[in-house]
Amino acid sequence: MAAGSSCTIVEYFGGDDGYRCGYCKNEKGNFSHGMWSHAMTVQDYQDLIDRGWRRSGKYVYKPIMNKTCCPQYTIRCHALNFQPSKTHKKILKKMSKFLSKGEMPTEQGDGEPMDSLCEEGGLHGPAKVCHPEVASPVVTAILTEEGDTTPVEFETARKDPVSVPDGRGPESTPKPGVGADPGRPLCRKAKELRKARRLQKEQKRQVGGGVPASVTSNPATPVQLNQPKALEEFINESLPDSPLHHLEVRLVRSNPPSSQFKASFDASYQVYKLYQMAIHHDPPDKPTESQFRRFLCDSPLEMEMSPDGPAAGYGSFHQQYWLDGRIVAVGVVDVLPTCVSSVYLYYHPDFASLSLGSYSALREVAFTRQLQKQSPKLCFYYLGFYIHSCNKMRYKGQYQPSDLLCPETYVFVPIERCIPSLEQTHYARFNQDPDAGDTHVLKDLGRALVLYRRTVMPYAAYARKRKGSNDEMEVAQYAGLVGQVCAERILLYRA
Repeated sequence: MAAGSSCTIVEYFGGDDGYRCGYCKNEKGNFSHGMWSHAMTVQDYQDLIDRGWRRSGKYVYKPIMNKTCCPQYTIRCHALNFQPSKTHKKILKKMSKFLSKGEMPTEQGDGEPMDSLCEEGGLHGPAKVCHPEVASPVVTAILTEEGDTTPVEFETARKDPVSVPDGRGPESTPKPGVGADPGRPLCRKAKELRKARRLQKEQKRQVGGGVPASVTSNPATPVQLNQPKALEEFINESLPDSPLHHLEVRLVRSNPPSSQFKASFDASYQVYKLYQMAIHHDPPDKPTESQFRRFLCDSPLEMEMSPDGPAAGYGSFHQQYWLDGRIVAVGVVDVLPTCVSSVYLYYHPDFASLSLGSYSALREVAFTRQLQKQSPKLCFYYLGFYIHSCNKMRYKGQYQPSDLLCPETYVFVPIERCIPSLEQTHYARFNQDPDAGDTHVLKDLGRALVLYRRTVMPYAAYARKRKGSNDEMEVAQYAGLVGQVCAERILLYRA
Protein backbone atom coordinates (compact mmCIF):
# COMPACT_ATOMS: atom_id res chain seq x y z
CA MET A 1 0.00 0.00 0.00
CA ALA A 2 1.41 3.33 -0.97
CA ALA A 3 2.45 5.63 1.84
CA GLY A 4 -0.30 8.03 2.83
CA SER A 5 -3.10 6.15 1.07
CA SER A 6 -6.36 5.89 2.98
CA CYS A 7 -7.18 2.69 4.84
CA THR A 8 -9.25 1.43 7.75
CA ILE A 9 -7.49 0.09 10.87
CA VAL A 10 -9.42 -1.49 13.74
CA GLU A 11 -8.91 -3.41 16.97
CA TYR A 12 -11.60 -5.98 17.79
CA PHE A 13 -12.87 -6.49 21.33
CA GLY A 14 -15.47 -9.28 21.06
CA GLY A 15 -18.75 -9.13 22.96
CA ASP A 16 -19.02 -11.75 25.67
CA ASP A 17 -19.95 -9.52 28.61
CA GLY A 18 -23.37 -8.00 29.21
CA TYR A 19 -23.84 -4.32 30.06
CA ARG A 20 -26.61 -2.13 31.39
CA CYS A 21 -29.36 -1.38 28.87
CA GLY A 22 -30.37 2.27 28.61
CA TYR A 23 -33.81 1.34 27.29
CA CYS A 24 -35.22 -1.36 29.60
CA LYS A 25 -32.65 -0.74 32.40
CA ASN A 26 -31.61 -4.40 32.48
CA GLU A 27 -28.26 -4.36 34.31
CA LYS A 28 -26.62 -7.16 32.29
CA GLY A 29 -28.93 -7.62 29.29
CA ASN A 30 -27.21 -5.44 26.71
CA PHE A 31 -24.81 -7.37 24.46
CA SER A 32 -22.79 -6.05 21.53
CA HIS A 33 -19.61 -6.69 19.59
CA GLY A 34 -17.22 -3.76 19.47
CA MET A 35 -14.05 -2.51 17.85
CA TRP A 36 -11.92 0.59 18.13
CA SER A 37 -11.34 2.32 14.82
CA HIS A 38 -8.08 4.23 14.51
CA ALA A 39 -8.96 5.30 10.97
CA MET A 40 -11.81 4.44 8.63
CA THR A 41 -12.77 5.23 5.05
CA VAL A 42 -16.30 6.45 4.41
CA GLN A 43 -16.97 3.48 2.11
CA ASP A 44 -15.92 0.98 4.77
CA TYR A 45 -18.21 2.63 7.31
CA GLN A 46 -21.05 2.69 4.78
CA ASP A 47 -20.61 -1.06 4.30
CA LEU A 48 -20.44 -1.62 8.06
CA ILE A 49 -23.65 0.26 8.89
CA ASP A 50 -25.29 -1.77 6.13
CA ARG A 51 -24.35 -4.80 8.24
CA GLY A 52 -25.80 -3.40 11.48
CA TRP A 53 -22.76 -1.57 12.91
CA ARG A 54 -22.87 1.97 14.31
CA ARG A 55 -20.26 4.32 15.71
CA SER A 56 -19.99 6.47 18.83
CA GLY A 57 -16.84 8.53 18.55
CA LYS A 58 -14.18 6.10 17.32
CA TYR A 59 -15.85 3.10 18.93
CA VAL A 60 -17.87 1.02 16.45
CA TYR A 61 -20.34 -1.53 17.80
CA LYS A 62 -22.87 -4.07 16.57
CA PRO A 63 -25.64 -5.33 18.87
CA ILE A 64 -25.86 -9.12 19.26
CA MET A 65 -29.41 -9.13 17.98
CA ASN A 66 -30.58 -12.58 19.07
CA LYS A 67 -29.07 -12.13 22.54
CA THR A 68 -29.44 -8.52 23.62
CA CYS A 69 -32.52 -7.52 25.61
CA CYS A 70 -33.63 -4.71 23.27
CA PRO A 71 -32.69 -5.57 19.64
CA GLN A 72 -31.63 -2.49 17.67
CA TYR A 73 -32.40 -2.55 13.94
CA THR A 74 -30.70 -0.21 11.48
CA ILE A 75 -33.35 2.07 9.95
CA ARG A 76 -33.11 4.21 6.84
CA CYS A 77 -35.55 6.63 5.24
CA HIS A 78 -35.96 7.07 1.48
CA ALA A 79 -35.27 10.80 1.56
CA LEU A 80 -36.34 11.52 -2.03
CA ASN A 81 -39.79 10.00 -1.49
CA PHE A 82 -40.30 11.40 2.01
CA GLN A 83 -43.52 13.27 2.73
CA PRO A 84 -44.00 14.99 6.11
CA SER A 85 -46.80 13.66 8.30
CA LYS A 86 -49.40 15.82 10.04
CA THR A 87 -47.23 15.75 13.16
CA HIS A 88 -44.20 16.90 11.17
CA LYS A 89 -46.19 19.76 9.62
CA LYS A 90 -47.34 20.89 13.07
CA ILE A 91 -43.72 20.98 14.24
CA LEU A 92 -42.73 23.14 11.26
CA LYS A 93 -45.66 25.48 11.88
CA LYS A 94 -44.69 25.70 15.53
CA MET A 95 -41.21 26.82 14.51
CA SER A 96 -42.70 29.32 12.05
CA LYS A 97 -44.84 30.93 14.78
CA PHE A 98 -41.85 31.20 17.08
CA LEU A 99 -39.60 32.76 14.45
CA SER A 100 -42.19 35.19 13.08
CA LYS A 101 -44.05 36.19 16.27
CA GLY A 102 -41.89 34.94 19.12
CA GLU A 103 -44.63 32.56 20.28
CA MET A 104 -43.06 29.86 22.44
CA PRO A 105 -45.34 26.82 22.89
CA THR A 106 -46.53 26.45 26.47
CA GLU A 107 -46.58 22.66 26.35
CA GLN A 108 -43.35 20.71 26.32
CA GLY A 109 -42.11 19.11 23.11
CA ASP A 110 -43.27 15.74 21.90
CA GLY A 111 -40.83 14.04 24.27
CA GLU A 112 -38.71 13.08 21.30
CA PRO A 113 -36.31 10.60 22.91
CA MET A 114 -33.28 11.05 20.68
CA ASP A 115 -30.69 8.34 21.22
CA SER A 116 -28.93 8.81 24.50
CA LEU A 117 -25.19 9.05 24.06
CA CYS A 118 -24.41 7.63 27.47
CA GLU A 119 -27.02 4.88 27.47
CA GLU A 120 -26.77 3.34 24.01
CA GLY A 121 -25.70 -0.21 23.51
CA GLY A 122 -22.02 -0.28 22.83
CA LEU A 123 -20.83 2.77 24.66
CA HIS A 124 -18.94 1.02 27.41
CA GLY A 125 -15.98 1.40 25.04
CA PRO A 126 -12.85 -0.66 24.62
CA ALA A 127 -11.70 -2.75 27.53
CA LYS A 128 -8.02 -2.02 26.99
CA VAL A 129 -5.76 0.84 26.04
CA CYS A 130 -5.29 1.20 22.29
CA HIS A 131 -1.75 0.70 21.03
CA PRO A 132 0.19 3.88 20.23
CA GLU A 133 1.85 2.38 17.16
CA VAL A 134 -1.49 2.46 15.32
CA ALA A 135 -2.71 5.77 16.72
CA SER A 136 -0.97 7.42 13.76
CA PRO A 137 -0.73 4.44 11.41
CA VAL A 138 2.22 4.18 9.06
CA VAL A 139 2.15 1.00 7.01
CA THR A 140 5.66 0.18 5.87
CA ALA A 141 5.11 -3.00 3.86
CA ILE A 142 2.62 -5.45 2.41
CA LEU A 143 3.20 -9.17 2.72
CA THR A 144 1.34 -11.24 0.13
CA GLU A 145 -0.04 -14.70 0.81
CA GLU A 146 2.91 -16.19 -1.03
CA GLY A 147 5.35 -14.36 1.23
CA ASP A 148 6.39 -11.59 -1.18
CA THR A 149 6.69 -8.06 0.13
CA THR A 150 5.25 -5.60 -2.37
CA PRO A 151 3.64 -2.17 -2.37
CA VAL A 152 -0.07 -2.42 -3.14
CA GLU A 153 -2.75 0.22 -3.70
CA PHE A 154 -6.02 -0.61 -1.97
CA GLU A 155 -9.02 0.49 -3.94
CA THR A 156 -12.39 0.98 -2.30
CA ALA A 157 -15.24 0.07 -4.58
CA ARG A 158 -18.53 1.83 -3.94
CA LYS A 159 -21.52 -0.44 -3.94
CA ASP A 160 -25.21 0.23 -3.65
CA PRO A 161 -26.79 -1.26 -0.52
CA VAL A 162 -28.93 -4.36 -1.06
CA SER A 163 -32.65 -3.94 -0.58
CA VAL A 164 -35.84 -5.94 -0.99
CA PRO A 165 -38.06 -4.64 -3.81
CA ASP A 166 -41.07 -2.89 -2.34
CA GLY A 167 -42.91 -1.51 -5.33
CA ARG A 168 -42.03 2.06 -4.48
CA GLY A 169 -40.10 2.52 -7.68
CA PRO A 170 -36.47 3.60 -8.07
CA GLU A 171 -35.02 6.53 -6.21
CA SER A 172 -34.88 9.40 -8.64
CA THR A 173 -34.23 13.09 -8.74
CA PRO A 174 -37.41 15.02 -7.92
CA LYS A 175 -39.25 16.13 -11.04
CA PRO A 176 -39.50 19.80 -11.95
CA GLY A 177 -42.44 21.33 -10.15
CA VAL A 178 -41.90 19.33 -6.97
CA GLY A 179 -40.18 21.40 -4.38
CA ALA A 180 -39.59 25.09 -3.90
CA ASP A 181 -40.19 25.95 -7.55
CA PRO A 182 -41.75 29.33 -8.37
CA GLY A 183 -43.17 27.80 -11.55
CA ARG A 184 -45.10 25.17 -9.61
CA PRO A 185 -48.93 25.52 -9.55
CA LEU A 186 -50.42 27.01 -6.41
CA CYS A 187 -51.30 24.44 -3.77
CA ARG A 188 -54.97 23.38 -3.72
CA LYS A 189 -57.05 23.21 -0.58
CA ALA A 190 -56.64 20.18 1.67
CA LYS A 191 -60.19 19.02 0.89
CA GLU A 192 -59.47 18.99 -2.85
CA LEU A 193 -56.20 17.15 -2.32
CA ARG A 194 -57.92 14.46 -0.24
CA LYS A 195 -60.55 14.02 -2.95
CA ALA A 196 -57.83 13.75 -5.62
CA ARG A 197 -55.93 11.16 -3.59
CA ARG A 198 -59.09 9.07 -3.11
CA LEU A 199 -59.64 9.14 -6.87
CA GLN A 200 -56.03 8.11 -7.49
CA LYS A 201 -56.31 5.21 -5.02
CA GLU A 202 -59.55 4.04 -6.64
CA GLN A 203 -57.92 4.08 -10.08
CA LYS A 204 -54.99 2.06 -8.72
CA ARG A 205 -57.32 -0.54 -7.20
CA GLN A 206 -58.97 -1.02 -10.57
CA VAL A 207 -55.65 -2.03 -12.14
CA GLY A 208 -55.32 -5.81 -12.52
CA GLY A 209 -58.83 -6.66 -11.32
CA GLY A 210 -58.54 -5.11 -7.89
CA VAL A 211 -54.88 -5.93 -7.19
CA PRO A 212 -52.93 -2.89 -5.96
CA ALA A 213 -50.79 -1.47 -8.73
CA SER A 214 -47.67 -1.72 -6.58
CA VAL A 215 -47.74 -5.53 -6.70
CA THR A 216 -48.59 -6.06 -10.37
CA SER A 217 -45.80 -7.14 -12.68
CA ASN A 218 -46.22 -4.04 -14.84
CA PRO A 219 -47.60 -1.27 -12.64
CA ALA A 220 -49.68 1.32 -14.41
CA THR A 221 -48.33 4.83 -14.44
CA PRO A 222 -50.20 6.75 -11.72
CA VAL A 223 -52.42 9.56 -12.84
CA GLN A 224 -50.47 12.80 -12.56
CA LEU A 225 -52.55 14.90 -10.21
CA ASN A 226 -51.48 18.03 -8.43
CA GLN A 227 -48.42 16.96 -6.43
CA PRO A 228 -48.43 17.41 -2.63
CA LYS A 229 -46.15 20.06 -1.24
CA ALA A 230 -42.55 18.97 -0.86
CA LEU A 231 -40.68 19.02 2.42
CA GLU A 232 -38.57 21.97 1.29
CA GLU A 233 -41.70 24.09 0.82
CA PHE A 234 -42.89 23.40 4.34
CA ILE A 235 -39.44 24.26 5.70
CA ASN A 236 -39.24 27.48 3.66
CA GLU A 237 -42.69 28.47 4.90
CA SER A 238 -41.44 28.01 8.46
CA LEU A 239 -38.73 30.60 7.78
CA PRO A 240 -40.60 33.93 7.36
CA ASP A 241 -39.19 36.79 5.27
CA SER A 242 -39.14 39.35 8.11
CA PRO A 243 -38.81 37.23 11.24
CA LEU A 244 -38.67 38.38 14.82
CA HIS A 245 -36.03 35.70 15.36
CA HIS A 246 -33.41 34.64 12.83
CA LEU A 247 -32.50 30.93 12.45
CA GLU A 248 -29.45 29.83 10.48
CA VAL A 249 -28.14 26.29 9.94
CA ARG A 250 -24.37 25.99 9.48
CA LEU A 251 -22.49 22.87 8.41
CA VAL A 252 -19.00 22.66 9.95
CA ARG A 253 -16.56 19.79 9.54
CA SER A 254 -15.63 18.16 12.84
CA ASN A 255 -12.87 15.83 11.57
CA PRO A 256 -10.43 17.20 10.78
CA PRO A 257 -11.82 20.21 12.69
CA SER A 258 -12.45 23.25 10.52
CA SER A 259 -11.71 26.77 11.69
CA GLN A 260 -15.45 27.38 12.17
CA PHE A 261 -15.70 24.25 14.31
CA LYS A 262 -12.80 25.35 16.50
CA ALA A 263 -14.17 28.87 16.88
CA SER A 264 -17.57 27.61 18.06
CA PHE A 265 -16.34 24.63 20.10
CA ASP A 266 -16.87 26.08 23.57
CA ALA A 267 -20.35 27.44 22.78
CA SER A 268 -21.32 24.05 21.33
CA TYR A 269 -19.98 22.17 24.36
CA GLN A 270 -21.92 24.38 26.78
CA VAL A 271 -25.17 23.52 24.97
CA TYR A 272 -24.26 19.81 25.14
CA LYS A 273 -23.58 20.05 28.87
CA LEU A 274 -26.91 21.75 29.58
CA TYR A 275 -28.71 19.19 27.42
CA GLN A 276 -27.18 16.17 29.17
CA MET A 277 -28.01 17.57 32.61
CA ALA A 278 -31.57 18.66 31.82
CA ILE A 279 -32.74 15.97 29.40
CA HIS A 280 -30.73 12.92 30.52
CA HIS A 281 -30.31 14.03 34.15
CA ASP A 282 -26.53 13.70 34.17
CA PRO A 283 -24.78 15.12 37.25
CA PRO A 284 -22.81 18.32 36.43
CA ASP A 285 -19.45 16.54 36.57
CA LYS A 286 -20.39 13.81 34.07
CA PRO A 287 -20.66 15.71 30.72
CA THR A 288 -17.02 16.77 30.70
CA GLU A 289 -15.25 18.41 27.80
CA SER A 290 -13.15 15.27 27.26
CA GLN A 291 -16.30 13.13 27.09
CA PHE A 292 -17.81 15.57 24.59
CA ARG A 293 -14.70 15.43 22.44
CA ARG A 294 -14.45 11.65 22.63
CA PHE A 295 -18.04 10.83 21.66
CA LEU A 296 -19.22 13.72 19.48
CA CYS A 297 -16.13 15.39 18.05
CA ASP A 298 -13.62 12.58 17.53
CA SER A 299 -14.36 10.48 14.48
CA PRO A 300 -12.43 7.75 12.67
CA LEU A 301 -13.85 8.81 9.31
CA GLU A 302 -11.31 10.14 6.85
CA MET A 303 -12.22 13.30 4.98
CA GLU A 304 -12.74 12.45 1.33
CA MET A 305 -13.39 14.71 -1.64
CA SER A 306 -14.76 13.28 -4.85
CA PRO A 307 -15.59 14.84 -8.23
CA ASP A 308 -19.05 13.26 -8.14
CA GLY A 309 -19.53 13.77 -4.40
CA PRO A 310 -20.94 16.58 -2.25
CA ALA A 311 -19.18 19.93 -2.47
CA ALA A 312 -18.28 19.77 1.25
CA GLY A 313 -16.94 16.25 0.83
CA TYR A 314 -17.62 13.06 2.79
CA GLY A 315 -16.89 12.55 6.48
CA SER A 316 -18.09 13.80 9.88
CA PHE A 317 -19.83 17.13 10.46
CA HIS A 318 -21.76 19.16 13.00
CA GLN A 319 -24.91 20.90 11.77
CA GLN A 320 -25.24 23.91 14.04
CA TYR A 321 -28.55 25.71 14.55
CA TRP A 322 -27.85 29.38 15.27
CA LEU A 323 -30.73 31.44 16.67
CA ASP A 324 -30.15 35.19 16.84
CA GLY A 325 -26.39 34.69 16.83
CA ARG A 326 -26.07 31.83 19.34
CA ILE A 327 -26.06 28.05 19.09
CA VAL A 328 -29.30 26.43 20.31
CA ALA A 329 -28.92 22.94 18.82
CA VAL A 330 -26.35 20.74 17.09
CA GLY A 331 -26.93 17.68 14.93
CA VAL A 332 -23.92 15.38 14.58
CA VAL A 333 -23.97 13.68 11.16
CA ASP A 334 -21.80 11.55 8.89
CA VAL A 335 -21.97 12.13 5.14
CA LEU A 336 -21.33 8.79 3.42
CA PRO A 337 -21.40 7.54 -0.19
CA THR A 338 -25.11 6.64 -0.19
CA CYS A 339 -26.51 8.35 2.88
CA VAL A 340 -26.50 10.97 5.58
CA SER A 341 -26.22 9.10 8.88
CA SER A 342 -27.53 10.80 12.01
CA VAL A 343 -25.22 10.27 15.00
CA TYR A 344 -26.68 12.43 17.78
CA LEU A 345 -28.55 15.63 18.54
CA TYR A 346 -28.32 17.96 21.51
CA TYR A 347 -30.10 21.26 22.13
CA HIS A 348 -30.53 24.03 24.69
CA PRO A 349 -33.19 22.94 27.21
CA ASP A 350 -34.85 26.39 27.08
CA PHE A 351 -36.08 25.51 23.58
CA ALA A 352 -37.31 21.97 24.29
CA SER A 353 -40.94 22.92 23.52
CA LEU A 354 -39.98 23.60 19.89
CA SER A 355 -39.48 19.84 19.31
CA LEU A 356 -35.95 20.42 18.06
CA GLY A 357 -35.24 16.69 17.79
CA SER A 358 -37.97 16.20 15.20
CA TYR A 359 -37.30 19.57 13.57
CA SER A 360 -33.61 18.76 13.09
CA ALA A 361 -34.48 15.34 11.64
CA LEU A 362 -36.70 17.03 9.05
CA ARG A 363 -33.89 19.44 8.22
CA GLU A 364 -31.49 16.49 7.86
CA VAL A 365 -33.88 14.76 5.45
CA ALA A 366 -33.93 17.98 3.40
CA PHE A 367 -30.13 18.13 3.67
CA THR A 368 -29.92 14.61 2.23
CA ARG A 369 -32.14 15.61 -0.67
CA GLN A 370 -29.94 18.63 -1.29
CA LEU A 371 -26.77 16.50 -1.36
CA GLN A 372 -28.40 14.02 -3.74
CA LYS A 373 -28.50 16.72 -6.40
CA GLN A 374 -24.70 16.82 -6.20
CA SER A 375 -24.16 13.08 -5.67
CA PRO A 376 -26.94 10.95 -7.24
CA LYS A 377 -26.27 7.81 -5.14
CA LEU A 378 -26.61 9.71 -1.88
CA CYS A 379 -30.34 9.31 -1.37
CA PHE A 380 -30.93 7.75 2.08
CA TYR A 381 -31.22 9.20 5.56
CA TYR A 382 -30.15 6.79 8.32
CA LEU A 383 -31.75 7.45 11.71
CA GLY A 384 -29.53 5.08 13.68
CA PHE A 385 -31.36 2.19 15.37
CA TYR A 386 -35.07 1.41 15.53
CA ILE A 387 -36.07 -0.32 18.78
CA HIS A 388 -39.60 -1.68 18.57
CA SER A 389 -39.46 -3.21 22.05
CA CYS A 390 -39.03 0.30 23.50
CA ASN A 391 -42.19 2.35 22.89
CA LYS A 392 -40.42 5.70 23.18
CA MET A 393 -38.02 4.73 20.35
CA ARG A 394 -40.73 3.84 17.80
CA TYR A 395 -40.96 7.47 16.63
CA LYS A 396 -38.26 6.77 14.02
CA GLY A 397 -40.74 4.65 12.09
CA GLN A 398 -42.76 7.81 11.39
CA TYR A 399 -40.22 8.99 8.80
CA GLN A 400 -41.73 7.25 5.79
CA PRO A 401 -41.02 5.48 3.52
CA SER A 402 -38.40 3.61 5.51
CA ASP A 403 -36.71 0.21 5.74
CA LEU A 404 -35.28 -1.97 8.49
CA LEU A 405 -32.16 -4.08 8.04
CA CYS A 406 -32.67 -7.84 8.24
CA PRO A 407 -30.25 -9.06 10.95
CA GLU A 408 -29.53 -12.35 9.13
CA THR A 409 -29.36 -11.57 5.42
CA TYR A 410 -28.45 -7.86 5.64
CA VAL A 411 -31.01 -6.69 3.11
CA PHE A 412 -33.33 -3.76 3.74
CA VAL A 413 -37.04 -4.57 4.05
CA PRO A 414 -39.90 -2.00 4.09
CA ILE A 415 -40.80 -1.31 7.71
CA GLU A 416 -44.47 -2.07 7.19
CA ARG A 417 -43.50 -5.67 6.39
CA CYS A 418 -41.37 -5.89 9.55
CA ILE A 419 -43.78 -4.53 12.16
CA PRO A 420 -46.08 -7.63 12.28
CA SER A 421 -43.09 -9.83 13.14
CA LEU A 422 -41.83 -7.39 15.78
CA GLU A 423 -45.28 -7.34 17.38
CA GLN A 424 -44.86 -11.07 17.99
CA THR A 425 -41.22 -11.21 19.11
CA HIS A 426 -38.37 -8.82 19.95
CA TYR A 427 -35.97 -10.51 17.52
CA ALA A 428 -37.07 -11.27 13.97
CA ARG A 429 -35.67 -12.17 10.57
CA PHE A 430 -37.33 -9.83 8.05
CA ASN A 431 -36.30 -11.47 4.78
CA GLN A 432 -39.13 -13.89 3.98
CA ASP A 433 -37.07 -15.90 1.50
CA PRO A 434 -36.05 -19.00 3.51
CA ASP A 435 -33.20 -19.75 1.12
CA ALA A 436 -31.68 -16.26 1.26
CA GLY A 437 -28.46 -15.78 3.17
CA ASP A 438 -25.70 -13.27 3.75
CA THR A 439 -24.22 -12.53 0.32
CA HIS A 440 -20.98 -11.41 1.98
CA VAL A 441 -20.70 -14.36 4.34
CA LEU A 442 -17.13 -15.25 5.32
CA LYS A 443 -15.79 -17.93 3.00
CA ASP A 444 -12.01 -17.62 3.25
CA LEU A 445 -10.53 -16.46 6.55
CA GLY A 446 -7.03 -16.65 5.09
CA ARG A 447 -7.76 -13.66 2.84
CA ALA A 448 -8.73 -11.36 5.73
CA LEU A 449 -6.15 -8.59 6.15
CA VAL A 450 -4.24 -7.96 9.36
CA LEU A 451 -1.72 -5.31 10.39
CA TYR A 452 1.20 -6.92 12.20
CA ARG A 453 4.38 -5.02 13.06
CA ARG A 454 3.46 -2.26 10.60
CA THR A 455 3.14 -4.79 7.81
CA VAL A 456 -0.13 -5.63 6.06
CA MET A 457 -0.61 -9.32 5.31
CA PRO A 458 -3.39 -11.86 4.73
CA TYR A 459 -4.34 -13.79 7.84
CA ALA A 460 -2.98 -16.99 6.24
CA ALA A 461 0.50 -15.44 6.03
CA TYR A 462 0.19 -14.07 9.58
CA ALA A 463 -0.79 -17.49 10.92
CA ARG A 464 2.30 -19.04 9.33
CA LYS A 465 4.54 -16.38 10.89
CA ARG A 466 2.88 -16.80 14.27
CA LYS A 467 2.87 -20.58 14.56
CA GLY A 468 0.95 -21.65 17.61
CA SER A 469 -1.13 -18.46 17.67
CA ASN A 470 -4.48 -19.06 19.36
CA ASP A 471 -6.44 -16.12 17.95
CA GLU A 472 -8.08 -17.86 15.00
CA MET A 473 -11.51 -18.05 16.65
CA GLU A 474 -11.42 -14.35 17.52
CA VAL A 475 -10.33 -13.30 14.01
CA ALA A 476 -12.96 -15.59 12.46
CA GLN A 477 -15.67 -14.01 14.64
CA TYR A 478 -14.58 -10.51 13.63
CA ALA A 479 -14.34 -11.39 9.93
CA GLY A 480 -17.76 -13.02 10.00
CA LEU A 481 -19.31 -9.90 11.50
CA VAL A 482 -17.79 -7.46 9.01
CA GLY A 483 -18.23 -9.87 6.07
CA GLN A 484 -15.81 -11.20 3.48
CA VAL A 485 -15.60 -7.98 1.44
CA CYS A 486 -14.75 -5.75 4.40
CA ALA A 487 -12.46 -8.38 5.93
CA GLU A 488 -10.35 -8.25 2.75
CA ARG A 489 -10.17 -4.45 2.90
CA ILE A 490 -10.08 -3.45 6.59
CA LEU A 491 -6.81 -3.94 8.50
CA LEU A 492 -7.25 -5.82 11.77
CA TYR A 493 -4.50 -4.87 14.22
CA ARG A 494 -2.56 -7.77 15.74
CA ALA A 495 -0.19 -7.19 18.66
